[in-house]
Amino acid sequence: MIGRIAGVILHRGQDQVLIDVRGIGYIVHVSERTAASLPPAGQAVALYTELLVREDLLQLFGFPTMLEKEWHRLLTSVQGVGAKVSLAILGTLGADGLSRAIALGDWSAVRKAQGVGPKLAQRVVLELKDKAPGIMALGGDLTVDAGHLAGGGAVEPGVEPGSTAAAPPASMAGGAAHSASDGAQVAREAAEALSALTNLGYGHSEAAAAVAEAQAAQENAGTASLIRAALRLLAPKG
Repeated sequence: MIGRIAGVILHRGQDQVLIDVRGIGYIVHVSERTAASLPPAGQAVALYTELLVREDLLQLFGFPTMLEKEWHRLLTSVQGVGAKVSLAILGTLGADGLSRAIALGDWSAVRKAQGVGPKLAQRVVLELKDKAPGIMALGGDLTVDAGHLAGGGAVEPGVEPGSTAAAPPASMAGGAAHSASDGAQVAREAAEALSALTNLGYGHSEAAAAVAEAQAAQENAGTASLIRAALRLLAPKG
């Protein structure tokens, strides 16, 4: 699996870029938003990539951050959303805009992407509303710019430099999972909601106040419900 490409831009198109990596040119498909943000031909670039494999086709899709790559993988898990439609949605909304649209149930925002009809937009919001908070809460850890790593060594796909992939012993993991109290669950959901809101650009204090108010109003609310309720409280009034 090719998880990252780093090289020199040979050609930039509206929705793709040709990158020279030690004499080999890779065509990487990108969203229009990403294409517009890339440096001119002749300069170095690095992109996280997702490889699409079919019987008669191999295609690379590129993303400036791991966050966008994870959103792409989540979007393409929805029936009817292929790689190109996913890029269209990300190109129209960006990772932050997509987060807000799903959290608020705003399928009309998703509908603005080229090739997305109302039924598909509603399906995207409906199917991802419970899955999205996990990525939203990790947004701060996934926004490492691939370009900042261009001068470093090889990076294992999906693993940031300096991180470890070691898992805890199975006995410890199982015991911890079953010993979590209701109070710990409530605190975890509030923390996830708070993290998601700060990743969307809200100040820590105002986000914390909104989460606390939402949690007080909705007993036993999950992370996704807390995020939606807090966003409604934070929305401009009038």
